[in-house]
Amino acid sequence: MSQITYPNSNRGNQIHIYHGTPIPDPYEWLEDCDSPDTKTWIEAQNALTFAYLEKIPARQKIQRRLTELWNYPRAQAPHKRGGRYFQLRNSGLQNQDVLFVLETLDGEAHTLLDPNTLSSDGTIALTSWSISPDGHWLAYATSSSGSDWLEWRVRDVDSGEDLPDILRWSKFSDAEWLPNSSGFYYARYAAPQAGQEYEGANYYQKLYLHRLDTPQDQDVLIYERPDQKEWGFSPQVSEDGRYLVLVVWQGTDVRNRLFYKDLVADSPVIELIDELEAAYEFVGTDGGIYYLRTDYEANRSRLVAVDVAKPAKENWRTLIPEADDVLEGVTMVNNQFVALYLHHAHHHIRLFELDGVPAGEIAFPDLGSLYRYNDLGIHGRRGDQELFYAFQSFTFPTTVYRYDFTDGMQKTLFAPRLDSDPHAYQTRQVFVTSKDGTQVPMFLVHRQDVKYDGQNPTLLYGYGGFNVPVLPAFSVTWLAWLELGGVLAVANLRGGGEYGEAWHQAGMVYNKQNVFDDFIACAEYLIHSGITTTPRLAIHGRSNGGLLVGACMTQRPDLFGAALPAVGVMDMLRFNKFTIGWAWVSDYGSADDPEQFQTLLGYSPLHNIRPGTEYPATLVTTADHDDRVVPGHSFKFAASLQAAQAGSAPVLIRIQTKAGHGFGKPTAILIEEFADQWAFLVKALGIEVKA
Repeated sequence: MSQITYPNSNRGNQIHIYHGTPIPDPYEWLEDCDSPDTKTWIEAQNALTFAYLEKIPARQKIQRRLTELWNYPRAQAPHKRGGRYFQLRNSGLQNQDVLFVLETLDGEAHTLLDPNTLSSDGTIALTSWSISPDGHWLAYATSSSGSDWLEWRVRDVDSGEDLPDILRWSKFSDAEWLPNSSGFYYARYAAPQAGQEYEGANYYQKLYLHRLDTPQDQDVLIYERPDQKEWGFSPQVSEDGRYLVLVVWQGTDVRNRLFYKDLVADSPVIELIDELEAAYEFVGTDGGIYYLRTDYEANRSRLVAVDVAKPAKENWRTLIPEADDVLEGVTMVNNQFVALYLHHAHHHIRLFELDGVPAGEIAFPDLGSLYRYNDLGIHGRRGDQELFYAFQSFTFPTTVYRYDFTDGMQKTLFAPRLDSDPHAYQTRQVFVTSKDGTQVPMFLVHRQDVKYDGQNPTLLYGYGGFNVPVLPAFSVTWLAWLELGGVLAVANLRGGGEYGEAWHQAGMVYNKQNVFDDFIACAEYLIHSGITTTPRLAIHGRSNGGLLVGACMTQRPDLFGAALPAVGVMDMLRFNKFTIGWAWVSDYGSADDPEQFQTLLGYSPLHNIRPGTEYPATLVTTADHDDRVVPGHSFKFAASLQAAQAGSAPVLIRIQTKAGHGFGKPTAILIEEFADQWAFLVKALGIEVKA
C-alpha cells in the first residue's frame, strides 16, 4: 500500500487539566459538527475515503451481492390485541419495515403504517409503537435521521387516519395504554425555551398521561422527580388494569427502582423498591402479589413473589430459583410463566406453573436466539392460549413460530427464502482462555469446506458492555462476508450479559481492561489455532464495540491486519459531556473521579495513540447526525490516528450525512455502508474476489 496524503487537521492548543494532570486535546474543535471548519474537514475526509473505495474493483460486486441477498421477504413475530394481529414485515429492499394488521392469522394483511411514505430517502423510522387493549388505536413514535428524539402520534386502526394528537420532546420512552384504551402513559422532557440550549434545570424526564384527541398541553403530569434529574420512567399497566408500575431507571445502569400507583384507589405513587441495588423486571400481578424477575441475591436471576402489603425482602417468595443458565426474562401466557434462558450465549424457553413447578420446554430448531424488537421477543398475554416468537441463527434467517398451549405443538407461520444455502455453512462454539484464565465463549462460522491453514480472512466481532449479550443472529451482511470466503468469529466478552451480573461487572469501570484482554485472547486463539494470521485478521465493533476496537488496536497494533471501529466511544475523558453520555458513567466511570480518571486514561483509544506507530488499515465509520455517540469521538480519533500513522496502511473515515447511530437506518444506506466496509477489508486483507 502506498502512503496516503491526508487532509489537513489543524492541531489546536487546547489543554484540559484533570486532577492536576494536563491532557492535550488538539482536535477539540472537531466536536462542533456544525462549524464551517468541521464541515470542510468532513467534506475533505469523505472525498479521500470515497476516492479510495472507488478504486477497489470488488466494491461494486459486493454491493450488488448485498442487494441481492437483502432482497427477500421477512417478518417479525406478531402481537395480538383486541382479537387482531399486528406484524412488522418487509418485502425485501424497503428502507423501513411496514406495520400490518390482520383480522386472522391466515387472513389478508392490510397496511396500517408504512414509514417509507414519511420521507423520500427512508430516514424517518418507526421507532416505537403500542396497540391499545381493544385493538382500535395505534400509538406510534417516529425518529428522523437516527436521532433518539421521538414524535408520537395516534392512528385509528379501522380508518388508517391519524388523530390530530402530536406529542413532542419524548426520548427513551414507550407508550403504555390505559385499560379502557382512552389514553396512554409516556415519558418526555420539557420543551426548550427559545434561544436556550436543551439542558439545565428543566432537562429531566417526566411521566405524563395523554388522553386521545387532546392537545399535548392538556396532558396530565403523573410523576416527576426534579431532585433526581438522572431518573427515567418506563410505565407498565398490569393486565388486570389495577396498577401502574414504574420501572425507574438511571442512565444505563442495569439496576433500577420500582414504584407503583393503584389506579383503582387513585393512590399516590408508592415506592415499592426505593434503593438502586439490583435489577427488577415487572412480570405480572395476582391482586396485591407482584411477580418480579430480579438478580437480587441471584447473579443469574430468579422470579420472586412480593406482597405489596408486606414488601420487606424477608417476606419474598422465590418461585423460580436461580439456575446455572441466565434467566433473561419472564412473561405470562396461558396463565403460566414463560421463561427465556441464556445457555452459553444462546436461547431456550422453559415453562412453569404459577407456583413455580416446571411445566416443560419449547424446543428450538437450532443453536440460536429470539429476534427481539424492544421487548422479550415472546409475544402473548396472560389469557392467551398461543404465543409467538421469531427464531434466528447465524446462517438461518428469522423464522416466525406459533406455539399452541392446547396441544403443545409449534407451527411455522413464516419461513423466509433467500438466495443462499444455509447448509453450506457450519457454526461451532469454542472457549478461549483469557489473560487471567477466564474462559470466554466464541462462535465460529464459516463454509463447510474451510481448511484451517492460517490463510482464511477472518472478521472478529465483539461488544462487551452494558450487560448486553451477543447472541447467534442472522445478518445479511455477515452472510455476504461468509460468501467472500471469510470466517466470522463472534466473541462473548466480559461486560456483556451472557453469564449474569457478575460477568457484566467483571467488564465495567475498573475491570474494563478485562474486556479488551478477552478480545485480544480471542484474536490470538484465531491465529494459534491455524484459522488465520495477523495480515488476514480484521476486528469490528459498533458503539461500545467501537470503543473495544479502538482500545484493542491501540494496545496491540501488531495483532490485527485491519480495524473497523464504528460509531465508537473514543474519548473516554469527555464522553459524559455530550447528549446521553452521562448515562454511561455506571459502566465506564467518569474522569471527574481521580481514580476512575486514571483507569479511563489507561485505555481511552484517543489518548493511547502513539506517534510513529504502524497501525493496521483502519476505516472509521460514523454519522454527522448521531446524537447518541456524537461524531466528535470518531472525528478526533481519525485525525489523531492519521497524524500518528507510521506505516503505509490507510487510515480513513467514512462519515454518513443522512443517518444517525444506527437504529432505523434505511436499507439502501446500510447496503452502501457495509459494501464499503467489506470492500475495504478485501483490499486490506488481500482477499481475491472473482469478477
